[in-house]
Amino acid sequence: MTAVDKIRNVAIIAHIDHGKTTLIDSIFRAAHVFRENAHVAERVMDSNELERERGITIRAKHCTVEWNGYRINIIDTPGHADFSGEVERILSMVDSVLLLVDANEGPMPQTRYVLMRALRLGLRPIVIVNKADRPSANPARALDLTFDLFVELGANDRQCDFPVLYGSGLQGWLVRDLETDPHAGMEALFETIIEHVPAPEASLEAPFLMQVSTLGWRDHIGRTGTGRVLQGRLKRGDAITRITTRRTRAEWLRQKTQDTDDDWEVTGIEDDRAVHLWVTRGIESVTCSEISAGDIVTISGPKAISIGDTLAAPGLEDCALPPLDIEEPTVAMTILVNTGPFAGQDGAAVTIRQIRTRLERELRTNVALRVEETDRGNGMKVSGRGELHLAILIEEMRREGMELCVSPPEIITHRDAAGTLFEPFEELVIDVPIEFQGTVIEKVSQRKGQLQNVETNGAGMVRLEFTIATRGLIGYRSEMLTDTRGLGIMASRFTGYERWSGPITTRSRGSMISMDTGEATSYSIENLQQRGVLFVSPIDPVYEGQIVGEHARPGDLPCNPTKRKALTNHRAAGKDHAIGLDVPRILTLDAALEWIAPDELVEVTPRFIRVRKAILSVEDRKRLHKRAADE
Repeated sequence: MTAVDKIRNVAIIAHIDHGKTTLIDSIFRAAHVFRENAHVAERVMDSNELERERGITIRAKHCTVEWNGYRINIIDTPGHADFSGEVERILSMVDSVLLLVDANEGPMPQTRYVLMRALRLGLRPIVIVNKADRPSANPARALDLTFDLFVELGANDRQCDFPVLYGSGLQGWLVRDLETDPHAGMEALFETIIEHVPAPEASLEAPFLMQVSTLGWRDHIGRTGTGRVLQGRLKRGDAITRITTRRTRAEWLRQKTQDTDDDWEVTGIEDDRAVHLWVTRGIESVTCSEISAGDIVTISGPKAISIGDTLAAPGLEDCALPPLDIEEPTVAMTILVNTGPFAGQDGAAVTIRQIRTRLERELRTNVALRVEETDRGNGMKVSGRGELHLAILIEEMRREGMELCVSPPEIITHRDAAGTLFEPFEELVIDVPIEFQGTVIEKVSQRKGQLQNVETNGAGMVRLEFTIATRGLIGYRSEMLTDTRGLGIMASRFTGYERWSGPITTRSRGSMISMDTGEATSYSIENLQQRGVLFVSPIDPVYEGQIVGEHARPGDLPCNPTKRKALTNHRAAGKDHAIGLDVPRILTLDAALEWIAPDELVEVTPRFIRVRKAILSVEDRKRLHKRAADE
């Protein structure tokens, strides 16, 4: 065991794509975590296949490095706003944070959120101005904006007097003085952590006490809980007491009324036993026989272990810790059985029982997810923190061989005691070239967004800050990229619940819907591409009710993409002209979920992403519309 005064616990926090995971790669190399001849993948902490493909961290991960007799526990946290609640729980395990700021972009929306939580917990951050080696970098401006953000968030004098490092996580160097220090090595980072991060305030002699901050799952063992040991020691097989707590008021209402943290109560006390214990060394989880105060550990034993549970030695029933907040879902989708004509041709798992089993397995560790039965019996309503949160789950299910249909995302509303309707709102920041700012402001305003601030950086770019209902953001990212020719950068974060902002129109174009089943033909596609943007290519199989393109006008357009050219015995006077086909738009899962209308679905299989009408038959749709008009 390492003495408590030789342990340092830190988390790396930043906005998405500011270089957290890349910095950890350089920390591993500097601390010689791996052998010299070992093959180490880039972004080694992103162990999930989806994390590597998307270049983002989805789940927080824990690693340790040894330096000059000190053990430094480092937690890599997600940077996307949809996973911000996990970052908040992680902060309960550490004594300081490394706040990464891009030397070009400066603080972004997620930077504000994670920094606000760290400051409220009394942590003193270490600021790292990353990517200082890039030609467009402006470290001085980024540092000034960061200091202004500290002041704006109410940091005290000690927190505002933060240590600063400059460098490049990709190239593997951090320095205190960008002008005079040689741009090599990570010693400045290790020295700063040892000097400025306090050792855990813990006693080895006191009775055992810890709080579960994250959950895991191990086959043949069950659910596990990870957290920092606040005091004492625990050996494998020792008796423990699990104390459960809960909030007495809904999280969305607490955010709205800014209640204090004393609105909680103890809901259960159970005696149990520690069956397995693990600690992290490098990036590997190692079984151990004893854990001690100050370290970040994983424990199994209690079957119903959950986020925020207090694990204590017997007799400490009155030492329950306040519950950790679990983020309130803001977006919901319905996952349905695939009822299309091509169902079962591509995937193996196609029944509602298999979908339900998979979602129940996800609930073991994904605490921000909610799953409910639907009235129809052929689907499950799934609620999460945002579109990306749910899209990641659907993509994982797809790669496991499942077929399913997904409804459009819809926001989750609440009513207070007076019956007032509230909906989730977000802070939206868009960086665009100056020539596109008028278009962006116009489009966001049409979605009920309110412009809060405009700031130019002197290099032809402008930063636009809005407040907007979450409904208004659904489907806007792709439209923004089109309007700005791919040069816009958009980021948002959930800020809380506000009054319902009224109707919002998020899609102005209709769909091109196939009226027949068969293979798409070049002859038909050539004619249809004049009416809109197509999603299919020649010889692609299509079916009745499938959406084959986006109409150039607001209404839906029934069409027949399988129509072939009529053959006759007469010879044409001249040669047929060459057929010129446009490249079809390939819909990804994220783009399809953003694009579909309320009466449409996304059909997801292991190999294909299709969009379709919820009611496939054109005659059935006509009858439904007529009935709705009569009513």
